[in-house]
Amino acid sequence: MFRVPAVAGRWAPPPAWAGFVLLLLAMFALAYGVGAAAGPVAPGMHSPRTDPGSPGGSDPGGMGGMGGGMHPGAGR
Repeated sequence: MFRVPAVAGRWAPPPAWAGFVLLLLAMFALAYGVGAAAGPVAPGMHSPRTDPGSPGGSDPGGMGGMGGGMHPGAGR
C-alpha cells in the first residue's frame, strides 16, 4: 500500500546545507571584522563619496602628487 507522510508538503533544508550557510555567514562576518580593524590599505585612502560642502561640489578623487614625467633620481 501507499503511505502518505504525516507532514506532507512541508519542506526543510538538509542539515548540511543549513550548516554551510551558517558557516558562510560566519566567515563573512569574521572577514568584515578583520578588515574593519585593519583600516585602510594605504595612507590617505578615503571614501569615494563627494563632499557637498567643498568648492565645486565634488571631489575628483584620484591620487594626489602623482604628476607626470620622470622624477629626479628615478631608475637608479
